[in-house]
Amino acid sequence: MSGSKYVSINNEIVPEAQAKLGVNDLSIQRGYGIFDFLKVINNQPIFIDDHLNRFYKSAEEMYLDVDLDRPALKRAIHKLMEMNNLPDSAIKIILTGGYAEDGYTMGKPNLIITQVPFTMEDRTNLKGLKLVTYNHQRQLPAIKTIDYLQAIRLRPYIKNNNADDVLYHNNNFIAECPRANFFIVTEDEIITPKDNILSGIIRSKVLKLTIENYRIIERNIVLSELALAKEAFITSSTKNAWPVISIDGKPIGDGNPGKITSLINEKLNELMLGKVYSI
Repeated sequence: MSGSKYVSINNEIVPEAQAKLGVNDLSIQRGYGIFDFLKVINNQPIFIDDHLNRFYKSAEEMYLDVDLDRPALKRAIHKLMEMNNLPDSAIKIILTGGYAEDGYTMGKPNLIITQVPFTMEDRTNLKGLKLVTYNHQRQLPAIKTIDYLQAIRLRPYIKNNNADDVLYHNNNFIAECPRANFFIVTEDEIITPKDNILSGIIRSKVLKLTIENYRIIERNIVLSELALAKEAFITSSTKNAWPVISIDGKPIGDGNPGKITSLINEKLNELMLGKVYSI
């Protein structure tokens, strides 16, 4: 449930109840658009430059013009934050395909910024996630589009398999979860899939961490390697690093959240608070 009072539409702040988007926008007609999502802690947008880098790159790849340059977009975000006064929150920046009279041709994109209350869950004694695999390759995986059709369609499949989320693989090659990147931990490596994925912001931070006695690398992973994993975890802006304790009903390692995942969480928390690690 939204807790914001105001939203920004095309750089105009309006009350949330009065926010409107025409039905002939391509985001509605064809599901065409992009977005990015970042958390705010104590009125500080976390990793905002990384998120804007990805947002503008996604817009370029989708041939969508962003009406605001980077400084202006930052000002729009901060203006909305001032109006809503939500020190711990999440911000979503959406760029649509614009209004199309024929329901197919791109128009001038609509830029929407929303903000909702959000607080990170307690990182102590995290309950591990159960994943179920599914053979699927996201369309345009390197772009953060608004297309979550398969992910939402699979909600009953996830529930029926007594899982918390789905892990996509492409003919045996592990990819990602719909809203998170995936890692496994072996005896001496921390590995995340390299190809056909969205490069998550938290994923990029983990790749730059220094963990004693471990190499942190990106390379393709096949499903059979899950049996050798000591730990597994997912990363996202809302979860940081979240342990995975089973996949397809089979335990990962001893079936409990692992020490390396916990250590990575500690380092990510420190990084968000501005303390320096070897990154």
